[in-house]
Amino acid sequence: MINRHLSYRTSNPALNSNTFKNVVKKDSFHLESTMTIRGTVDKTALALCMLVISGYYSFSQANLTLMALGGFIGLFLFFTLIFKKSWAPFIVPLYSISQGFVVGGVSYLYNSQYEGIVLQSVLLTILVLFSMLFAYRSKIIKPTENFKLAIFSSIMAIFLIYVIGFFMGLFGTGLSILDPRNSSLASIGFSVFVVAIGAFSLVIDFDFIEEGAEKGAPKYMEWYGAFGLLVTLIWLYVEILRLIAKLRNR
Repeated sequence: MINRHLSYRTSNPALNSNTFKNVVKKDSFHLESTMTIRGTVDKTALALCMLVISGYYSFSQANLTLMALGGFIGLFLFFTLIFKKSWAPFIVPLYSISQGFVVGGVSYLYNSQYEGIVLQSVLLTILVLFSMLFAYRSKIIKPTENFKLAIFSSIMAIFLIYVIGFFMGLFGTGLSILDPRNSSLASIGFSVFVVAIGAFSLVIDFDFIEEGAEKGAPKYMEWYGAFGLLVTLIWLYVEILRLIAKLRNR
């Protein structure tokens, strides 16, 4: 069963095929235990709780400065953790809190324009999460190599569009399909596509976590697996926000 993971490719930059190659199996903090699926689920739940609490605070305070600060701190912690995986038990909680500030600020901006959109997006994100988990566990969706390659290629294409839109925005034009006020069929279709890719990325993330448990990765990798899922879920939630905003503008 392990062999089906060996050529693993994931769309999530936090979770890829090289993650388990250089991790230390035992260290001074984790001498007796290894990564488990149950442990990763527990860490993910804890990280999500911290994100929700800080997100609610940011949302209620309507503090965009806090959102910007959380973004910078989160970016720093993200790249630190990519290169220092053994620090995951310490960094992931801080990352969750900082990204909660970002998510709360973004949610406030959307909710000020579209009342009730946050609750709709949260419920849809939860629905997608458990639907993809069911599809993965029941093998309705199998993360084959072709599947992983298709998702990876799609993520790269989406990222390229984001980059183009960012640089166009610097010159005051922007990319219309990224604008939540654009309710054209092309713009909505693009958002549906992005949400679908985000949802399928969850399946690949689940596969990554299963691989870690099978290979006996060190205990701190439970936090790292939670980190990867958190990255995907935040992206998925923000894209669902954008999609609903576009639909409301029709």
